[in-house]
Amino acid sequence: MKSNYKLHKEGGLVQGAEPRDIVCRYEKVNTTLLSTESDAADYVSDKIIEAINNKPASEGKFVLGLTTGKSPVGIYRQLVAKHKEGKVSFKNVVIFALDELYPISPAHLQSRYNLLHEDLLSQVDIAPENINIPDGLVSIDKVQQACAAYEAKIKACGGIDLMLLGTGVKGQIGFNQAGAFYNTKTRMVVLNNNSLSSISEGFRSDEEVPSKAITMGIDTIMDAKRIILTAWGEEKSDVVSNIVEGEVSSDCPATYLQEHDNIEMVVDETAAQNLTRVKTPWLVGTCDWQPKFIRKAVVWLCGKVGKPILKLTYKDYIDNSLGQLLDVAGSYDSINIKVFNDLQHTITGWPGGKPNADDSTRPERALPFPKRVVVFSPHPDDDVISMGGTLCRLAEQGHDVHIAYETSGNFAVHDDVVMQILDTARECGLENRYDEVKEMIKNKKAGEPDPRALLSLKGAIRRGEAKAAVGHFGVPMDHAHFLNLPFYETGGLKKGELSQADIDIIKALLQEIKPHQIYAAGDLADPHGTHRVCIEAVLGAMEQLKDEDWVKDCNLWLYRGAWQEWELDMVDMAVPLSPDEVIKKRHAIYKHLSQKDIVPFPGEDAREFWQRAEERNQNTARMYDLLGMAEYQAIEVFVKLNLFK
Repeated sequence: MKSNYKLHKEGGLVQGAEPRDIVCRYEKVNTTLLSTESDAADYVSDKIIEAINNKPASEGKFVLGLTTGKSPVGIYRQLVAKHKEGKVSFKNVVIFALDELYPISPAHLQSRYNLLHEDLLSQVDIAPENINIPDGLVSIDKVQQACAAYEAKIKACGGIDLMLLGTGVKGQIGFNQAGAFYNTKTRMVVLNNNSLSSISEGFRSDEEVPSKAITMGIDTIMDAKRIILTAWGEEKSDVVSNIVEGEVSSDCPATYLQEHDNIEMVVDETAAQNLTRVKTPWLVGTCDWQPKFIRKAVVWLCGKVGKPILKLTYKDYIDNSLGQLLDVAGSYDSINIKVFNDLQHTITGWPGGKPNADDSTRPERALPFPKRVVVFSPHPDDDVISMGGTLCRLAEQGHDVHIAYETSGNFAVHDDVVMQILDTARECGLENRYDEVKEMIKNKKAGEPDPRALLSLKGAIRRGEAKAAVGHFGVPMDHAHFLNLPFYETGGLKKGELSQADIDIIKALLQEIKPHQIYAAGDLADPHGTHRVCIEAVLGAMEQLKDEDWVKDCNLWLYRGAWQEWELDMVDMAVPLSPDEVIKKRHAIYKHLSQKDIVPFPGEDAREFWQRAEERNQNTARMYDLLGMAEYQAIEVFVKLNLFK
């Protein structure tokens, strides 16, 4: 299904008011910005098809360099679909893969060989002899020879006509990591911690993760006649701004690509959010000054000059390129007061609405009271991690709160946790399955999904933890709904695509409860990650239910996952937490024992979830304080999504 999740943005650059070279004057790479990852994938696939179709047969086969990872997934789906529509043939195409892990079997689910075949090559009409992927099993004493042969074959084919690339969050391209030299060719590299972290999700244990890789070098990539570099999701926003506007540095190998004479970077809005023309567009052109956009500029100015809102002066605005705002919106002091009041009105201790109160400036309406509330949680702990304090408030203030856990989260339970719980059950004189499951785990094969019986146990563990956590807030256990959306239940890391079957499950729950409020995780990260698929499922359900009366009276609030927080210019509701509520939230997170200390894939941040959550909530409170608001212990924030705008 095509992605339809996109936050409405108010204001921004007036398109066409200034020439592109003025608006993009800080950019050193030709950068195309598309609204969503779906739009960007469609655009890139068309560029690839156009290049393939336009190469004259007399000039030989079209040579295409391909990457793997998260970035090209949507592009490959588009290429497959367009191939089936007859828009392109791969009979005259030769491909060279960017890299391969080492050592790894081609049959391993995480090998580049398998991923490329599964996502693209097995579904198009390319000849097997035209597929070139580094050998992940070549003997160590022949690796150098194999790399030289790979380089020679690229040259024998006339060089790479088009190289499709993605980039890691640290600017790695392929496995050219920080410190890679400009003149490198195809070679073996030892993976650093960043690279190991980025690939570890596909493996069941650290011992399984290959420690090396074979990769094209920077010089090999730069020899390509044309390069398309892609990046989606806000986790790539820092590296995108570095690549496009930063200095060339071996610390960020993708910056070398600035020196290629035929490169285009294609990004979606979330990956582009730190580019000057997106983050601070008043520095490069004429803007449309809508209320939230004015808030964005004023919050930025406060950070720039180190002052709260009500202490900003005329000089602060003029000296920092905000003179056009004064021309449009009036005097600096009236702007200060409007923005201060606007931001102050986001703060409420009544997330479900305060009964018998004037709600004209409150984020949520007073009536009806109490409200029926559904909180969608992608995994069985996102609810308490991301909005545990608000969830506690909703329950304590008398609302009918339901939690909908969209996936089982079974993939994130370590085998050791299963064995510990089974041993406890055995010691308590309950059913003894310890030896049976121990043997099941022992017989698991590297690279293959867990047996279904083991996944069922892991799912049961997470269900028990989730019920204990919301029970800590007073939510009845029968108000915890476990949806087990089919896209997730593949048994392995790679999930399926969103389908009508997923949407139907959510529709059935919503039609049963008919909520006045919905809370959902509104992450803008990996477009094919679990959180993004889950929000797409919720929005798909609401779109199909939009003609029902209850939908017209339902507000949808978006929270963030464990990794990031909404920017203050986007916030519509801010719920302050007292010190005691922070502790209560922490204790609810503790209930998810399988996710403490030994989470299989913690990413680069080694802190536990409760630590990340508390620091994030406290930082948000600190930001409100610095802007001149009241000082709170912690704050959880939400964005209101106007469903059908």
